[in-house]
Amino acid sequence: MLSTLLAGDPLFVKGVNLAVVVIVLVKCLIGFVLYLTGVAMMIWFERKVISDMQNRIGPNRAGPWGLLQTVADGVKLFTKEPLEPERSDPLIYRLAPAITAVPAVVSFCIVPLGIGTVTVFGHTTRLQVADPPFGILLLLACSSIAVYGIMLAGWASGSKYPLLGSVRASAQLISYEAALGLTVTTVVLFTGSLLTSDIVNTQANGEGLFGVVPNWNIIRLAFVPFFIFVVAATAELNRPPFDLVEAEQELVGGYMTEYSAGGFMLFYFAEFGNTVTMSAVVVTLFLGGPAGPVLIGPPWVWGFVWFLAKVLVFLFGYVWLRATLPRFRYDQLMDLGWKKLIPVSLVWLLGLAALKTTDELSPNQRVAVVVGVILGVVVVYGLLARAISVGRTREAGNDFESARAAASTRGS
Repeated sequence: MLSTLLAGDPLFVKGVNLAVVVIVLVKCLIGFVLYLTGVAMMIWFERKVISDMQNRIGPNRAGPWGLLQTVADGVKLFTKEPLEPERSDPLIYRLAPAITAVPAVVSFCIVPLGIGTVTVFGHTTRLQVADPPFGILLLLACSSIAVYGIMLAGWASGSKYPLLGSVRASAQLISYEAALGLTVTTVVLFTGSLLTSDIVNTQANGEGLFGVVPNWNIIRLAFVPFFIFVVAATAELNRPPFDLVEAEQELVGGYMTEYSAGGFMLFYFAEFGNTVTMSAVVVTLFLGGPAGPVLIGPPWVWGFVWFLAKVLVFLFGYVWLRATLPRFRYDQLMDLGWKKLIPVSLVWLLGLAALKTTDELSPNQRVAVVVGVILGVVVVYGLLARAISVGRTREAGNDFESARAAASTRGS
């Protein structure tokens, strides 16, 4: 019966719905074009804003207001002759830029660009390229895979400065990946789903505080996971003030030192592409994504407008940080990740999980749970502070003993 129906429908070829295939291909094409346009505009936006902050003109030659400068730079780089170091590994050297660029594009595919669905040729589809049931897990996997491109680029270049940059990258990204994952777990705990569309719909459909404040996760989770996620994401992106992986003053250019032409352009594209993707992810997880008031016209149009406005706020924030803040020392970078962000995110996750279990309890039981959580947080922080203090004291004592031994050796 099914085969008869499929055979009689011209839209089906051997059980494959051609209309669905065409819709998927069109969505992929539109999403990729939007992503490329967004990255190109982000590069121009950053160069223009930093030039304004430094009292310079910035790009102003190619196109009106220099809008086509990024296109001109891309064409120039891809038409240049690529140079390859003598001691490099040719295959890994060419493959590393693609390994860094692809995860950024894949992560952007799961971000909802609008609220609800649209109907095309009788088929209903969401305003996002893909909505897999493991969407958040895919996001975490892509953020972890990107570091492989940086590590392989540093190793395959056959030079000391790229290798130092890749070693820094591995330590830095591992340090902040834990805090990033714990904050995402907090969002999943309160949403009850790994689907990015469900995370957006939960924030868009619920009633916020007093019926006026939006029901965004930044408010529901009491702001702390949001700030931890933004800081950890900045470190994951190697953006200032966490750009120790590149560190032009120390490592020439870090893992990209030996790259030129198309390889360098892919790394450059991946850096700014990851910034756009992570800004969109922050908006999706904590600020309601495309959720917002609908004034006049179709709801999906206003959803895209609100989504774009929220993302622009974060992109400007990243540019502002780059133009104003100095780079962290490496020990400060590690201390912030291991001694502050990870403990705070873990304690906050456990506290919110405990409060989540009080939904069906009586008021007295709920108060008891809250008091227990507060006491537990105080005890844990006391133990962590004590351990950190003892570690610093021992480190200072070891430094003093080493200095005294060195002085006695010079005196003898």
